[in-house]
Amino acid sequence: MRSRFPISLFASLLVLAAPFTALAQAVETSGVKFDGEMSVGANRLVLNGAGTRYKFVIKVYAAALYGPAKVSTPEAVYDVRQPRAMKIVMLRDINASELGRLFTNGMQDNTAREDFAKAIPGTLKLADLFAARKKLVAGDNFVIDYRPGTGTRIVINGKPEGELIEEPEFYVALMKIWLGKAPADYRLKDALLGGKPN
Repeated sequence: MRSRFPISLFASLLVLAAPFTALAQAVETSGVKFDGEMSVGANRLVLNGAGTRYKFVIKVYAAALYGPAKVSTPEAVYDVRQPRAMKIVMLRDINASELGRLFTNGMQDNTAREDFAKAIPGTLKLADLFAARKKLVAGDNFVIDYRPGTGTRIVINGKPEGELIEEPEFYVALMKIWLGKAPADYRLKDALLGGKPN
């Protein structure tokens, strides 16, 4: 009779190796390590890509994009039927109002006028949130948490901030800051879509 030991041993090794799968998928960029998975509500999201936002030669923040499965096109990220999260870790101190203004400009530069009009209520809420924050310092992080049928919430240093933004058009316009035709940083865009971290 054939021994079952090798099969049992193989199964045990798979169980032992499982916790290391997420670790193997983790990515580090500019000294910031992003886990291979992230929980958003009841959704378990996987790391799509991560990179660094540069302004000239200055590192501004590190960012990582998460979703239910890896994708390689902006259009897939814009699909409002899928949960998504973007985690940003500041690499230098910045005036929060300035960051909010840069985000608003990025949304306008990458979104058609009629679509941006639908995102204006959410854009105003985002501006208010950053204005109230005053300043973000190196090491601070925030997550853009999008859930279909619910909306977008901003979580700063682990704490939900501001009002829930229900309009899906706001989420799409926000993602276009990094993935649109005139992104904040082309190398970061490539990295978020699964390319090599910049």
